[in-house]
Amino acid sequence: MTRKRWKPVQPQTMQHAIRLCLDYAVHKHNRSVARVADLIGTSEWTVYKWMSEGSIPSKRIRPFEFACDATFVTRYIASSAQKLVIDIPSGRSGNQDELLDLQNQLNESVSLLTRFYRGEAEAEDVLQGVTCAMQQLAGHRENVVKHEAPELGLFDEARNPNE
Repeated sequence: MTRKRWKPVQPQTMQHAIRLCLDYAVHKHNRSVARVADLIGTSEWTVYKWMSEGSIPSKRIRPFEFACDATFVTRYIASSAQKLVIDIPSGRSGNQDELLDLQNQLNESVSLLTRFYRGEAEAEDVLQGVTCAMQQLAGHRENVVKHEAPELGLFDEARNPNE
């Protein structure tokens, strides 16, 4: 069975973002919609209503994402406002796998741009690929900035739930 890669996934709509959070909760933590609803103190049908309408009360976004352990709704809101979102790095050294992932993402982004300018790729796919590459680069940039004074690694798993 292949491992699902959640980090490069970018939500396209609010409905898609809510669905991704719920899918992540099921995939990573075996939390059903009923369990997520219970964790945030609402009914299962309310969560389904949020997903069908593509709207969630702003005061419920963080509890919902915390219950799902994913930040797709926040990422969608930021990207729809033309903002770039990155996970705040702890200042630790990157490992070989992270650097290879970065290289692969950069290569894929350049390939998408080349195909787009030839008229062979859709703008939405190109935007998603380039945004993901920019996020990874910005994360490594912040790691370099914080390298001299790294943070404690106590909560690394809680900081990067979408990996």
